[in-house]
Amino acid sequence: MIHDKSKAAFEAAKKVIPGGVDSPVRAFKSVGGTPVFIDRGEGAYLIDIDGNRYIDFVQSWGPLIFGHCDADIETAVIESAKKGLSFGAPTVVETALAEEIVDLFDTIDKVRFVSSGTEAVMSAIRLARGFTGRDDIVKFEGCYHGHSDSLLVQAGSGAVTFGTPSSPGVPADLTKHTLLAKYNDLKSVEKCFTDAPDSIACVIIEPIAGNMGLVPAQEAFLQGLRDLCDKHGALLIFDEVMSGFRASLKGAQGIYSVKPDLVTLGKVIGGGMPVGAFGGREEIMNQLSPDGPVYQAGTLSGNPVAMSAGLASLRKLKSDPSVYTSMEQKATLLVEGFKTAAAANGITLQIDVRGSMFGFFFNDHEVLSFDDALKSDTELFAKFHQGMLNEGVYFACSQFETGFISTAITEEMIFSVIDKAQKVFKDIS
Repeated sequence: MIHDKSKAAFEAAKKVIPGGVDSPVRAFKSVGGTPVFIDRGEGAYLIDIDGNRYIDFVQSWGPLIFGHCDADIETAVIESAKKGLSFGAPTVVETALAEEIVDLFDTIDKVRFVSSGTEAVMSAIRLARGFTGRDDIVKFEGCYHGHSDSLLVQAGSGAVTFGTPSSPGVPADLTKHTLLAKYNDLKSVEKCFTDAPDSIACVIIEPIAGNMGLVPAQEAFLQGLRDLCDKHGALLIFDEVMSGFRASLKGAQGIYSVKPDLVTLGKVIGGGMPVGAFGGREEIMNQLSPDGPVYQAGTLSGNPVAMSAGLASLRKLKSDPSVYTSMEQKATLLVEGFKTAAAANGITLQIDVRGSMFGFFFNDHEVLSFDDALKSDTELFAKFHQGMLNEGVYFACSQFETGFISTAITEEMIFSVIDKAQKVFKDIS
């Protein structure tokens, strides 16, 4: 494929945008080559500014569960935009979308909308701290909850549990309140509670991790977290910004029996527009201003155009929840096809699927944690990514991301992609 226009666009962007991108992973640094600049999307496809077409398994990193330019969502956005783009005042569409979410999630009595997943998590943690009167939080290595200061941490040295900043500009005084544990390892969480008795406000986790590749939590592990939080008076927060309405109609809570105290949402609830949300039990949510003392606000929160897109998306999903079965079947067909094709060329893949989410690691061993994920062959993944891109298939540009199926992707497309993968596996083996 020819990418001359994308290369020129990237050079122009780098002169006025740091790294040429507005989110770091888009720069293709982990896979090599030049990022393709997109002109438009059509259903299952992306078309770049050079005119190349790609079957899209990124889907804007999850939100586009019905693919690009879905007619119903597009109509909702256009009709809303005709009335005005933003008011900074209440609209009934906010209530309508909130009602849909509350109806689907047993653990959510009230929900507040924000403009991003980062903002949703930041606000949920502030609420948990305000509700409990405690400062410390527990997060897990490999789980990404946005780029707020308290969550940009790396493990401390030796046996120290408390995190240290993983980015310049993040004060150590903030991250000292963030304790790190190992995903799917309950003993590491127990150690956090031992190290910080009576001071942990919450445990936050992606119940279906999507930012170290697809790594689902084990049921017993989540139940252990629930028990520890109950024992120590801490809140359990499920970060379902990615898995909400993606893994199932009820997100991870439609798969696991464990129930959190607070939930963060995003992506699908915006239908492609910038939206985030957090919700939970009434007694916790009532601590938010103006009802309670915990302050949170946002000029564009509840933006009517974004709310309209999300409402159209959720109502479509509720009207036909069988789409999840279909998407899961396609996701399974895809990664099992990859695994077979890779094995035929002496390459071992670890695969997993949750609803319309899928993942594959170039790894000889099962991946249950971030440490396991880091043992993957990232150089081989980079070669695979470049090979598939040249074959017209668009995957996330990192080994440590998740893939997504949309309803616009057909079985015929899946078989076509498997055929292309067989060729690429042969070339890179």
